[in-house]
Amino acid sequence: MPYDDSVPPTRRARPLLVAAALASLCLTTVAGCGGSPGTTDGAGADASPSATPTAPASPSPSPAEPLPRSPLTGRTVVIDPGHNPRNREHTKEINEKVDIGTGRKECDTTGTSTDAGYPEARFTLDVSHRLRELLQAQGARVLLTHDEDRPFGPCIDERARIGNEAKADAVVSVHADGSAVGNRGFHVILPAAVKGGGADTSKIVKSSADLGARIAGHFVRTTGSAPSNYIGGGTGLDTRNDLGGLNLSTVPKVFVECGNMRDPKDAALLTSASWRQKAAQGMADGIADHLKG
Repeated sequence: MPYDDSVPPTRRARPLLVAAALASLCLTTVAGCGGSPGTTDGAGADASPSATPTAPASPSPSPAEPLPRSPLTGRTVVIDPGHNPRNREHTKEINEKVDIGTGRKECDTTGTSTDAGYPEARFTLDVSHRLRELLQAQGARVLLTHDEDRPFGPCIDERARIGNEAKADAVVSVHADGSAVGNRGFHVILPAAVKGGGADTSKIVKSSADLGARIAGHFVRTTGSAPSNYIGGGTGLDTRNDLGGLNLSTVPKVFVECGNMRDPKDAALLTSASWRQKAAQGMADGIADHLKG
């Protein structure tokens, strides 16, 4: 949940890619997949008892081939787990207001929870850990704005600053919403064009929109969840100008509201470890798609 706040996965067969892979395999075998056309069965026309065998030619050394690069090698991604499980113990500190460029807002909030008491802050950390692992497997350098390693926060202005100072290629803030029962689905929050005080999003609006749209597309396919039925007009995308974490960012950044913790059907998904893995995968795929262009 920000600071104030069924489409089944498609699985398309790729026969051409399979055929290409098999063809490549044939080229790398010694005899080839169709046999060796230059050989004959039994004694050939040139075979005779007096024939002098020819020593096989020594193979010429081939240059060493470079190791394949992981697809996200050299790219930096910052993951921003929404809220902090210990914020509840530091209400005075998180209620202190900070500058968000266009005004002032609370440092942070406690976030929402399911009716059964599963906190948003626990959800966001779990998904962020899964997302980090998936991105690192593709070679990305991944930083978290926090990892339950501080008593509260960080504040929303510091969260933006961490991504800026890392010169991140993409920043994703992981959240879950706290709306009314019956409001279901995920949405991705994009930065609006904001210029005022210390905020200027003019250079990141377009790239952030691309990042958000790609995440939304992959999130649908991977999780099977539909875009929000109460925000974004069915697109799964929402643009806002009141979130300091977006206003103060100078690198592409979006918030992902993975579902509504207050709706029992969405809550059943959000509390499922297997679904959280799918949510992380959808975000990872969208981030990779954006970074690879």
